[in-house]
Amino acid sequence: MLIPRYQGRFAPSPSGPLHAGSMLAALGSWLLARQAGGSWRVRIEDIDPPREIAGMAAAQLATLDAFGLHPDGAVVYQSQRHRRYQQALDTLLAQGLAFECHCSRRALAATGGIHRHCVATRKRPDPAIRLRVADGCQVAFDDAVHGRIVQRVDVEAGDFVLRRSDGLWAYQLAVVVDDAAQGITDVVRGADLLDSTPRQMLLQQALGLPAPAYAHLPLLLGEDGRKLSKSAAALPVDRQHPVRVLAMLWACLGQAALPQEALRSLPHFLEATVAGFRLADVPVQAIPLSAALHNTNSARHA
Repeated sequence: MLIPRYQGRFAPSPSGPLHAGSMLAALGSWLLARQAGGSWRVRIEDIDPPREIAGMAAAQLATLDAFGLHPDGAVVYQSQRHRRYQQALDTLLAQGLAFECHCSRRALAATGGIHRHCVATRKRPDPAIRLRVADGCQVAFDDAVHGRIVQRVDVEAGDFVLRRSDGLWAYQLAVVVDDAAQGITDVVRGADLLDSTPRQMLLQQALGLPAPAYAHLPLLLGEDGRKLSKSAAALPVDRQHPVRVLAMLWACLGQAALPQEALRSLPHFLEATVAGFRLADVPVQAIPLSAALHNTNSARHA
């Protein structure tokens, strides 16, 4: 059997600038793709217009370019792929694996938003579509950073949404369809998406799609203890000093200190990190950004 060539990807949502946390995921996924001699794709996940900021996708791509993280092939935009998502949804509906849901969020509040049976008192003109999750459904997989992960999907997620009641596509469906269409073999992303993986694997199975390998990198936390994407500390990374920012992210990934020669220029840095990156050294726990900055500055002046 032929082994597929490594295909990695970075898939930001254009709801804000790339901050240190998102750049850590970008760097980690880029490094593993380059180490494997594979391809690294960029996909803009722009299927939630109310949360998107005009011009942000272009700004994110400009940031990646300034940091030397250049994608292979054309950038894919999810907003141009509605037909593929509809085809997948139609397949699930035809097989009885998905169903219309007339429950409101308020109606599901008593169960923490977990849908296990219909509690709607009337039909809605705009029902959501959910995946039917069997009682006792358990999904297990091996994450390259976190090890064995086991989740009771019926208890922890329930019948999850594929298309929202406002007509917008849910992340879980879109990401599964696009990863398969792009031939993604390895998904490297932030640990905030670790608990989404079992749902995505259920969808892959239901649609007859291959499951990629997964590696979930540590989150960076702001001073408030929350991940940067939800924190006031989530400032854009400094495009004018890419090596300085990347050196901090390299330390956050648990990697050994680089020789001073590697810090002379961006090409030198990227070449050294591709050669020296060790996934086995990546920490599991989240990292306070303040500690990461302190450690990097201390190493610089040692």
